[in-house]
Amino acid sequence: MTISTSTVLLELELLHQLGDRLRRLRKEQGLGTVALAEQLGISRPTLRAVEAGDPNTAIGTYLRVMSALGIGAELALLGSDAMRPVTKGTAAARSPRPRPSVRVTVSANPGSSRLSDLQSLALHSEALRLIKQDDQLRQRAIDTVSTWLHKEAHSRSAPLWHEWERILTNKTFRQVLGRSAHAQQLRQASPMPTVLPEEVRSKVMNEVRQIKTGLVLDGSIQGGAP
Repeated sequence: MTISTSTVLLELELLHQLGDRLRRLRKEQGLGTVALAEQLGISRPTLRAVEAGDPNTAIGTYLRVMSALGIGAELALLGSDAMRPVTKGTAAARSPRPRPSVRVTVSANPGSSRLSDLQSLALHSEALRLIKQDDQLRQRAIDTVSTWLHKEAHSRSAPLWHEWERILTNKTFRQVLGRSAHAQQLRQASPMPTVLPEEVRSKVMNEVRQIKTGLVLDGSIQGGAP
């Protein structure tokens, strides 16, 4: 399937792939997280966030890590005019040569736990976006957790529900969107599904199906022969 606009799920998957690649490059170059973080003048948690593909980390931080690992030129290419559409009426536009294009397929293994967690991340990203816009939804989620704790105070999930109460009360949502084992546990014990509209859920599930099939990013350059 070819798409022209990005989706929440696609953005997360691309960032995760970039983070995984940066981690591999660091290890291949024999650099530890402490050494690289000190070299860049950033904290170790910040470097970990980059390698996790954290969407909340500044693009400048990604660029510094990429440059340190020798692939900064790739981002420089995106920022240049190298892929800019040619101007109509110019010699380049009239050229009989085929228009250059870049096609990249983004997909995930349908049977892997990564795709399942990517789906959970996308659902939570959407739910938290809505909660930030509507405080009544946040209160509904808090009430849901309180009900769970009242009914099943001794459940194995109770500590995570208590943590959800603190997250929702203090609005410290960022930790929920991480790729750590604890963040995954929080999402598994989450009240977020109770506040997510069905149309939003359906949208994310459709994106999951697209990722399973494989999304094709078509970067054809306009101009040249028709």
